[in-house]
Amino acid sequence: MLAIEKQEGDRVFVHLRGPLNADLMQAGLEDLIEAAEDLTNGTMLYAIDDFEWPTAGALAVEFKMMPDLLKLLGKFRKCAVVCDAGWIRKVAEIEGMLIPGLEIKSFVSKDREAAENWLKQA
Repeated sequence: MLAIEKQEGDRVFVHLRGPLNADLMQAGLEDLIEAAEDLTNGTMLYAIDDFEWPTAGALAVEFKMMPDLLKLLGKFRKCAVVCDAGWIRKVAEIEGMLIPGLEIKSFVSKDREAAENWLKQA
């Protein structure tokens, strides 16, 4: 499941849980692009529960949509990744070091409130 929800103001909530096939990836990424359409200084809360590797078809969809996804980078300034898997948190923070203008910080699930507070900080 890849659920996208545009929240108040400049916030987008992304929730990833379990396996992703091509159809779920396509729908989720289209929803993300639509949710971020009018953002200029957005924040994202990205919660990952019960991670499973996406199918090959899902990865193909992501690669196909990569030009549109890259355009989203300038629409966000902060992303909080909430996940209990340490390796995912580490990868997220490395991505934050590589993407100019986007600050990424990771949190364990029990610290979700801290993640939300961090996103609210200027």
